[in-house]
Amino acid sequence: MRVSVALFTADLRVHDNPVLDGALREAESVVPLFVVDSGIRDADFVVPNRVAFLADCLADLDAALRARGGRLVVQRGEVVQETCRVAARVGAGAVHVAGGASGYAARREARLRAALARERRELRVHEGAVTVVAPGVLVPSGSGRGASGVGRGESGEGGRLPGDGRGESAEDHGTSGGTLRKDHFAVFTPYYRRWRSEPWRAPLRAPRVVRVPSVRSVALPTAASLAPGAASPDLPAGGETAARRRLRRWAAGPLADYAGRQDDLAGDATSRLSPYLHFGCLSPVEVARRALDAGGPGAEAFVRQLAWRDFHYQVLAARPDAAHRDYRPRYDRWRHDADEVAAWCAGLTGYPVVDAAMRQLMQEGWMPGRARLVAASFLAKTLYIDWRTGARHFLALLVDGDIANNQLNWQWVAGTGTDTRPNRILNPLTQALRHDPEGEYVRRWVPELAAVEGPAVHRPWRLPGPVRAALAYPDPIVDLAEAADRFRRGRG
Repeated sequence: MRVSVALFTADLRVHDNPVLDGALREAESVVPLFVVDSGIRDADFVVPNRVAFLADCLADLDAALRARGGRLVVQRGEVVQETCRVAARVGAGAVHVAGGASGYAARREARLRAALARERRELRVHEGAVTVVAPGVLVPSGSGRGASGVGRGESGEGGRLPGDGRGESAEDHGTSGGTLRKDHFAVFTPYYRRWRSEPWRAPLRAPRVVRVPSVRSVALPTAASLAPGAASPDLPAGGETAARRRLRRWAAGPLADYAGRQDDLAGDATSRLSPYLHFGCLSPVEVARRALDAGGPGAEAFVRQLAWRDFHYQVLAARPDAAHRDYRPRYDRWRHDADEVAAWCAGLTGYPVVDAAMRQLMQEGWMPGRARLVAASFLAKTLYIDWRTGARHFLALLVDGDIANNQLNWQWVAGTGTDTRPNRILNPLTQALRHDPEGEYVRRWVPELAAVEGPAVHRPWRLPGPVRAALAYPDPIVDLAEAADRFRRGRG
C-alpha cells in the first residue's frame, strides 16, 4: 500500500488544503502529521496566546480527521528528524508540506528535502496553501521571470493608508542587504494590480475519507504543555469549525459595509479572521473567493487586505532578514527610554486612543488594523523608539502574530519598510477624532475615562481642574509637537 505524509504547518484545516489533498491523491493511506517543533520553541515564538489558540486548532483538526475515519498524528521534537522518523516507520514515499515565506520555513524545507533524499524519499512543496498567490509568482516587469516562475527564496486586515506608491518595484531602492534586485515588488500598488489580475486556483473539497496507517502518536498538546503563563482573558476560540462559522457570518452581512467601516474603531467592523488565516484554519483562496462572490465595494476593500498579506509574504520570502533588519535603512538615531516603553506597553501614555489600543491587545490578544497603526506610530515616530521593540511586544501578545505581517507592518509604520512616505507621523489626536469621533472605543477600553462624554475624552488634560484631578489617568508622557520635531531631527 502506498503511503504519504501530510506535514501540517500553517494549514490546520481539511477544507481547501493542497497539502492534504496532494497526499491523498498520491497514496492509499496518509499520515496527517503535526510536529510540536522544538525549533520554534527555541526561537521564543511560543507564547501563551498563540499556543492556546494552537491547542484549539489541533483538537479541532483531529476531530475533523476522525469524522473522516482518520486522526491527527502528533510528535514532539526537531521537525525534520521527527518527520523523517515517521516517514520511515510507515514506508512513505513522499512528504507533502506547504510552502512558507520566512527564513525559518526556507531552512526547514531545505533540511527536510536533503534528509528525505538521503532516504530516497521525496518532498513535495505545495505553494498557495497559505497565500492566495504564492511568493515569487509575481515579479516586476523586466525582471526576466514570468508569472509562472515560482521563486523559493502568511493581519489579517492590514488597515493601510491610501497613497502607498505609484509604480516602484524592488529595483528602485536599496534594501536591507544593500543590493538592487528585481525579485519582488517593493511597493504595494503595482503588486496589487498584478495580484488582482492573476488567476487563482479553484478551492479544493474536503476529503470524505482519510485512511491512516498504524503509527504511534503522542497526546494532543494542551496550552499548558506548550508554554507557561495565562492567555489573554478574551482570546477567541481556535480551530477550523470556529473559523468557518465566523466566515459565514462575516460574508453574509458585515462584509457589505466593510469599505466604509474598516477603520471605525468603535464599530468593531473588521472580520477578525486574521488568527484563523495565520494558523491556516481558513484558506486565503477560499476566503477571497467567498468575499468576491458576495460582491460589492466591501468585498473589494476586504480582498485588498488579503493582497497586503500576500505582499508582505513575497517581501519576506525575497528578504528574510527584513524580519529583524531595516528593509530600507534610514540611519535612525533611535531613543532608549525604558519608562516610556513600559508606559506604552501598559496603555498608560496619557493619549487615550493609544492606551485603548494597547489595553485591547492585552485583553483580547488582538486589535484591529487601525488601532495597530496608531499604537505603532506612537512608539516608532512619536516616542522615536526602535520599531523592533514594538514588534517584539506585539509578537508576545498577538494571537495572529506572524513574522511577515507583524514585522513588515511595523517597518511600514516606522518608515524603514515599503511606505513611500517614510516620514509620515500618525498624530494620535487626529486619528482619534477621525476614527473614534465620539470616544466610544476609548471609553470601552479605558475605564478611568468612562464618565467623560463625547470627544472630550480624547483630551482629558483639557478638562476642568476638579474633573481632571478626579481621574486616575496619567498626563501625556510626551508633547506631540516636540516629539514630531525630535523625530525629524533624528532621522534627518
